[in-house]
Amino acid sequence: MPASEETKIRCNWSQSDPLMRAYHDEEWGVPERDSRALWELLMLEGFQAGLAWITVLRKREAFREGFKGFDPAKVARFTEKDIARLLANPGIIRSRAKIESTIQGARIYLEMQKAGEDFGSWLWGMAGGKPLQLAGPVPVQTPTAVEMSKRLKKRGFKFVGPVIVYAFMQAAGMVNDHAPECFRRKAVARL
Repeated sequence: MPASEETKIRCNWSQSDPLMRAYHDEEWGVPERDSRALWELLMLEGFQAGLAWITVLRKREAFREGFKGFDPAKVARFTEKDIARLLANPGIIRSRAKIESTIQGARIYLEMQKAGEDFGSWLWGMAGGKPLQLAGPVPVQTPTAVEMSKRLKKRGFKFVGPVIVYAFMQAAGMVNDHAPECFRRKAVARL
């Protein structure tokens, strides 16, 4: 008999809020290879800097609306008028530096694309190409995250320190950090 939603064992961080539980159960740690989706996730992780992920989750749809579906071609053309519009939007995290970083990130994404580089393949290549299955205490960063952070910064990305990058790697499924007792660990490992 399957466990009910209330009795499923989950990672501790996901149990405080129904939105966090849904994110944990449906998205977190599932390997994502789509370049645009990875770029969106990296940009959202940057907005989370200094805040709790639940804050970003609660505002994610407003972010998607404000950033035109996180379409890099559209975001790269944002002007000062768009920045002002976003800074006036109470539905998102209103940080000029993070908004400008996202616009710059879109331009970098498009430069890579124009040069024939696939953003998703580039990121996954740094992560070893397949999800790492870790066990034990969950680190806040790893040598891979440190290296990925350095390479992202070298490209011109902002808000991509090693801790943010490791959180991105976890969310994007580059590493399976579901707790050993979590009901999602084995399912995600099979992906």
